[in-house]
Amino acid sequence: MSSTNLLITIVGPTAIGKTALSIALAKHFNAEIISCDSRQFYKEMTIGTAVPDANELAAVKHHFIQDRSIFDDYNVGSFERDTLAKLEQLFKKNRVQIMVGGSGLYVDAVLKGLDYFPKVDLKIREQLTFQLENEGLEVLQEQLKKLDLETYNNIELKNPKRVLRALEVCIGSGIPYSTFKNKPKAPRNFTALKIGLTAERKVIYDRINERVDIMVKNGLLEEAKNLHTHKKLNALQTVGYRELFSYFEGEFTKEFAISEIKKNTRRFAKRQITWFKKDINTLWFDFNTDIKEITAKISDKINF
Repeated sequence: MSSTNLLITIVGPTAIGKTALSIALAKHFNAEIISCDSRQFYKEMTIGTAVPDANELAAVKHHFIQDRSIFDDYNVGSFERDTLAKLEQLFKKNRVQIMVGGSGLYVDAVLKGLDYFPKVDLKIREQLTFQLENEGLEVLQEQLKKLDLETYNNIELKNPKRVLRALEVCIGSGIPYSTFKNKPKAPRNFTALKIGLTAERKVIYDRINERVDIMVKNGLLEEAKNLHTHKKLNALQTVGYRELFSYFEGEFTKEFAISEIKKNTRRFAKRQITWFKKDINTLWFDFNTDIKEITAKISDKINF
């Protein structure tokens, strides 16, 4: 492996120990850390997103942690743009940098690039949403079939968000959604090396359950209570908050809400594992592997 710059990216399921490894590697390579966790961007969400603590943040310079508000409009495309600009600056200081996080789509956006779609008038989305609520998903599926058969044949048709997104692009641009996909991506000015942390399923689940208990002890309910009035915001459509909102509204008992957070976090971890295992080039390590062994393997892979 050879390139002027190297971006070491640490992936794996939630609660596996990515933060600790990222700090150790950043210290070893004298690097800074790009956070690639889409839930940790927001300053109002601390406990429920397992943001690194004050000592961890002080140990190494971090970027994109609690640097915006839940009221800001931020998405994966914005993150790709901002991260590439930040890396441009960081590589001038040191040609090895670290990225860490469990948000697979955001990791892929930085390492590979995204498909870009035209901006669509919000009124089109509102009209399609009204149609969905009043006429049902099948009507939108039929519209998509007429406008873009290729997408219709390949999309997850039972997912209303996917159907809505494809339709709004078709209608707003006058061009099939499928024509915007799989275009050549902008080249990256770095080589990517992906490190994965893993463990037996039971170990991962036990760590998740323990982490949720610690979050509750540290004030997760109070944090969620303060955010309850903003529950419709996109940033709050996430595990750890949704379940507690149901508790506040009398749908769940407190104990059931906490058990649902654990269950849904375990499901999330399973999806993360499935996503990250797709990349056969990832170097996987047991979460207990000594840092010296990991740095030695990295050194074997790179030529500088």
